[in-house]
Amino acid sequence: MGAYRALLGAQARAQTAYRTSFVVDLVGNVGATVFDVVTVFVLFGVTRELGGFTLHETLVIVGLSSFAFATADLLVGNIERLPRYVRTGLFDAVLVRPLAALPQLLLMDLPVRKVSRAVFGLAVLVASLASAGLHWTAGRWALVLVAPLAGVVFFGAVFVTTATVSFYWIDSGEVANSVTYGGRDFTAYPVTVYGGWFRALFAYGMGFAFVSYHPALALLGRADPLGLPGWAGWAAPGVALVAAAVATLAWRVGIRHYRSTGS
Repeated sequence: MGAYRALLGAQARAQTAYRTSFVVDLVGNVGATVFDVVTVFVLFGVTRELGGFTLHETLVIVGLSSFAFATADLLVGNIERLPRYVRTGLFDAVLVRPLAALPQLLLMDLPVRKVSRAVFGLAVLVASLASAGLHWTAGRWALVLVAPLAGVVFFGAVFVTTATVSFYWIDSGEVANSVTYGGRDFTAYPVTVYGGWFRALFAYGMGFAFVSYHPALALLGRADPLGLPGWAGWAAPGVALVAAAVATLAWRVGIRHYRSTGS
């Protein structure tokens, strides 16, 4: 752990060495998450409901989604650079070091500046729950603590799983982005706004419905318009563990498949 702490400390010191530049990056990085929230307000400027949900209810969904994705992007998002590391041979250097490959990749360029996104996502979640007028029970307190963390694990697993495609297909960045960032956009709205095979694939085939939609239903005390039972709102940790197991398997198989660039 000492080596990993040294890597993390070196990254933090390097990125904060030029304080003005770091602060500008810190503030600028909030923009992506802010626009997600602003888009919801724009939509509700022309409608009173979105997929059967009010503005306050939708903001709970957005808050869960924004915090989960932004935090996972902060902690694990650097794995998106794996195709470049494989192509340039840098991944070979990672493998010969006496440290696990995945933690090295995550700490090689940890984007500390993205912490502002996670903080803003948390602020949106807290504000939306405060304005929803909920009656706080022990169950709701437990869910509001567990569900966002499960979302972080889920999105982190998605980042790792999609990155492993580069072990077989180096130019796979856009395919990975369609799942990671596409999943972020999908979870920012009630799944009732989607339909057909698209909803079936993303919401339940890939599990994105359990990041924000079902936990939000449980927190709000609403029945699912699609007919799933109430316990589905508590399934987020289980779905996250399954996603983490899939990511672990995909990473291990990918590492074994990797045969170096020859450089």
